[in-house]
Amino acid sequence: MRVVVISEGETLDSEVAEDFGHAPFFLVVDTDSLDYHVIENEFADSPEGAGVAVAKAITTLQPDAVITGGIVMHGLDILRKANIFVSYDEEGPVEQCIVDFVRRHKRNAA
Repeated sequence: MRVVVISEGETLDSEVAEDFGHAPFFLVVDTDSLDYHVIENEFADSPEGAGVAVAKAITTLQPDAVITGGIVMHGLDILRKANIFVSYDEEGPVEQCIVDFVRRHKRNAA
């Protein structure tokens, strides 16, 4: 599965970001191998509309899911319309949140 994690830093040890639109980085992660690449959030310093801009940018990456601490409704709507699952209210290190998300996803699919 391919997920985008909204992150405070550039590694899997970084904390999941609380602020979807203004987080400094997105980590695009393969949940099977934990291989990832980092994308700097070009909208992090935008005074307004950052959540919508980030959501639109993420849709172009075509992930299966997004993991974030928080998200605005407009951003959530954009991702859902693109059939991207959003797991929000996540907190802790990126890698642990991915492991927990995959565990929940597999349990719910069974």
